Amino acid sequence: MNSGSQQPIGIFDSGIGGLTVANAVSKLLPQEQIIYFGDTAHVPYGDKSKELIRSYATTITDFLLNKKKCKAVVIACNTASAAAYEVLRDTYKGIVPVINVIDPMIEAVIADDEIKKVGVIATKTTIASGVYREKFSRRKPSLQYTELATPLLASMIEEKFYNNDISHAVIENYLSDEVLKGIDALVLACTHYPLIKKEISNLYKQQVKIFDSAEVVAQKLKWILEKEGLAAEKKAEKDIFYVSDFTESFARTTNIFYGKEIHLELCNIWKNT
Repeated sequence: MNSGSQQPIGIFDSGIGGLTVANAVSKLLPQEQIIYFGDTAHVPYGDKSKELIRSYATTITDFLLNKKKCKAVVIACNTASAAAYEVLRDTYKGIVPVINVIDPMIEAVIADDEIKKVGVIATKTTIASGVYREKFSRRKPSLQYTELATPLLASMIEEKFYNNDISHAVIENYLSDEVLKGIDALVLACTHYPLIKKEISNLYKQQVKIFDSAEVVAQKLKWILEKEGLAAEKKAEKDIFYVSDFTESFARTTNIFYGKEIHLELCNIWKNT
């Protein structure tokens, strides 16, 4: 066992969507302590430049690694993964594992030879980045690829409209788009979307394989920790959930994404920078 195995896992996102990843990690790896950082002071990342997102991600990662002594960092945000992963990976290569939410999804899909055509739904920003299209076309050129921006879904979920008639109508409207016709698999490329995975699967009558980042990333993290000898034997401390700006509305919605009530701690890591 590695001497650092009892150190916590750092997970960060621009806001609350990454709590779905934290929840999946907590369920799969209950012996691991999680330190979550939601950068609510700067949400959303989608309308920021890549340079600014990298700056935010670098500051948060430095906080998690150097202040909180995390043994691994998970970028639980598609926008931050696209903008900052390579910089963080190269900076901490050989020091700590850095995991994003995009590559594990790509790996999971291309490993399944039954999948001939894959669809991706995500925010406008993620689709516009072209990151999924580039990675799929480079790593498995034979795979047919299609994508659709679904901008209403994230805000709909945050307003607690899911698993009801309204969400069903919105989701059905998006999924009936011609571009998604004939897909074998659908990638939910937003950390909000695990909350509507069941609805999506039902609309496809369980005939389309659904890949959600929360489960896939948690499995990837488990594999890396075991491979690196970093898996904890028992939980050392309680989980901690930080936000860079506290609002009551954020606090009220955290239980939607994490599945239970959590205590948020205000932590402005930029006040002295």
